[in-house]
Amino acid sequence: MEEGDHQVDSDSHERTLLRNVLDLRDITAWDVMVPRADITAIDIKTPIPELVSEMVKMAHSRLPVYRNTLDDVVGMVHIKDVLAQLNSAKKMVLSDLVRKVLFVSPSIRALDLLQEMRMTRLHLALVVDEFGGIDGLITIEDLVEEIVGEIIDEHDVEEGPKIINQSDGTAVANARATVEELEELFGPVLNAEEKEEAETLAGLIYSITGRIAKRGEIIRHGTGLEFEVLEADPRRLKTVRVRLPTKTPTPKTP
Repeated sequence: MEEGDHQVDSDSHERTLLRNVLDLRDITAWDVMVPRADITAIDIKTPIPELVSEMVKMAHSRLPVYRNTLDDVVGMVHIKDVLAQLNSAKKMVLSDLVRKVLFVSPSIRALDLLQEMRMTRLHLALVVDEFGGIDGLITIEDLVEEIVGEIIDEHDVEEGPKIINQSDGTAVANARATVEELEELFGPVLNAEEKEEAETLAGLIYSITGRIAKRGEIIRHGTGLEFEVLEADPRRLKTVRVRLPTKTPTPKTP
């Protein structure tokens, strides 16, 4: 690569980073959090050997620690503390290893949260609602990825495609697939107003129904696309089958 080309790429990369940092001013904790249904956490009564097994299985370096229910989080445990304890002669229990976490509002700006995490050196935050219930979880890695893009480490498992074409002309989609990914396969789906309301397939379906659709339901969009819910729980959609509009046969002219 010539020096001029390298400079152009570098300038473009810097502009992208700057734009992403500025975008953090308009993004909230709610936008980037891992939803409650996907949080992996550990009960404070869990024996250390079981904790080690769970952390290895989930490939997480930090886990929230709760007492009885996820709405009563007492802190978090870090893999470094667990490994240090394994080499210690002193017998310890999980409660001895608990560190502090941040508790934040869903409306806190992502940029403000990133600054708070850096200042407090607390790299895990739990998003709480007005009643103190846990809505989601954010790590400092989540916020950094908003700036520099996804960070792949040695523990990450590569995900398959979020939308898979089927031989019958339909597609099976992860409900977290973006509307952009959907439109790449099926053409324009959303109008300008809808794009303000929905970024993902799940968000699009919610904007149509006003609720979490149930397994087996078929939801029709104004474009004629049909969304059949294949997997869902009371909190979220998981998998959806997408069908193109059924073409009505054109009557033959006598």
